[in-house]
Amino acid sequence: MSNVKVLPVLEPETAPCCPPLNERPLTAEEAERTAVMFKALGDPVRLRLFSSVASHEGGEACVCDISDVGVSQPTVSHHLKKLKEAGLLSSERRGTWVYYRVEPSVLAAMGALLTKAASA
Repeated sequence: MSNVKVLPVLEPETAPCCPPLNERPLTAEEAERTAVMFKALGDPVRLRLFSSVASHEGGEACVCDISDVGVSQPTVSHHLKKLKEAGLLSSERRGTWVYYRVEPSVLAAMGALLTKAASA
């Protein structure tokens, strides 16, 4: 008999942070939220880790599969923590491994921010 319990996945309520940059000037609050995301991605190691998770088959990656980015394991953990704090990744522990996934609305929100506003 297995003691494994399957828990439902809750979708975070992450609203897109801002309108496209060419639609109107950002408010101070919008600029602050956006800067946190882009600051987290401003480090090459973090950008590689984020890309590894985002492009991994199934939309999630075990830390054991993405840690080969040229830095030590403690440094990888530090960078993953920064990505989580910025709201770019979520994680789940399964046994001894931690699995990371990109928050569902993050890529869409970042893309919408950088996309030209639709013409009326």
